[in-house]
Amino acid sequence: MEEKKQIAPQPGPLESAGEISEAIEAILYAAGYPVRYDKLAEVLGLTVRDVKTMVRELEKTYTGEQPRGIQLLMYPTACQLSTKEQYAPYIREALGIGRGGNLSASSMEVLAVVAYIQPVTRTFVDAVRGVDSSYAVNSLLDKGLIEAAGRLDAPGRPMLYVTTDKFLRVFGINSLDELPETEALSVAAAQTEAAAANGEASTADDAPEASPQPSDDRNEAAPNAGRDYTEPVDTEETDVIFENGAEPAQAPAPKAEPTETGKDASAPNETD
Repeated sequence: MEEKKQIAPQPGPLESAGEISEAIEAILYAAGYPVRYDKLAEVLGLTVRDVKTMVRELEKTYTGEQPRGIQLLMYPTACQLSTKEQYAPYIREALGIGRGGNLSASSMEVLAVVAYIQPVTRTFVDAVRGVDSSYAVNSLLDKGLIEAAGRLDAPGRPMLYVTTDKFLRVFGINSLDELPETEALSVAAAQTEAAAANGEASTADDAPEASPQPSDDRNEAAPNAGRDYTEPVDTEETDVIFENGAEPAQAPAPKAEPTETGKDASAPNETD
């Protein structure tokens, strides 16, 4: 007989706001990573707006008068329970966790450009930094700090990059609005865009004018068609290279046309 598969019992509806808040806290604690609001809304049978309201109320319990070692981080599309940064050395020592490698200077530069001016293409990042950024972009993609977010509607359809929720979590901020103000990147971005615009304009201005097309009238007299005019000789045929590597065969010399008397015009006149 076939064994009947056991179906997990469906969770019953939560009756009070306190139970909903506790359920959200339990889910975030067990997850250990950001959980999307729409997923919480699906599980709890609420709207995304109601879930965000409940999470804000729960967040107040971690920022009250009683100090806590855990904080509730809220992102635009997700939320997460996390330990506070100042206790990281004690956590690593207690759990035997090695310290991860820091980002290189080039990766930090690329990350700063993406964070402040996103979405951006790699070509734009290269123009701002003045060097190739392929390795740094790939490294940040592998670390999950940036991600692809569609393509730019331009020739070649280059990829657009933006920061991720992990970027916010790593740098301890809830949204991009909390980034410190800076004018250096804004000025660099403006200069890059201006240089690109000027380059397109100069390319259009420097385009050569169309040369006049030769006339198709073959009866039109050539310039300086006087007695001293010499027809130019086309020497391009001598540079023709055939696929077999052989040089072009020489055309045989044309035979002289016979005169009216039937004699060769090149023969000397006979004396009477």
